[in-house]
Amino acid sequence: MTSRKLKEELEHEDAERKGFDFTKARRGPVIRPGKKVPITIRLDPDVLQWFRDQVKGGGSYQALINDALRAHIEGKDLDERLREAIREELAGLKKAG
Repeated sequence: MTSRKLKEELEHEDAERKGFDFTKARRGPVIRPGKKVPITIRLDPDVLQWFRDQVKGGGSYQALINDALRAHIEGKDLDERLREAIREELAGLKKAG
């Protein structure tokens, strides 16, 4: 038996012991509700760099761009949205550390 097959078998036994039913499970990526649509977008280099700079140390510049666009649509000030995101990140860091 290969190590991969053994690992899968052990994981299956562990799941059964804990009462999980994976009989209808499928392998693959986790699909989140409200799945985002992959697109190609062209941005000015300085705009892209600004978003990347905002998430240095952790985070997703793509999520930040999405948040900025959503805030614009909802009429929120971008600066206030960034403040909210930073507050959320800091709160998460305080809980973790």
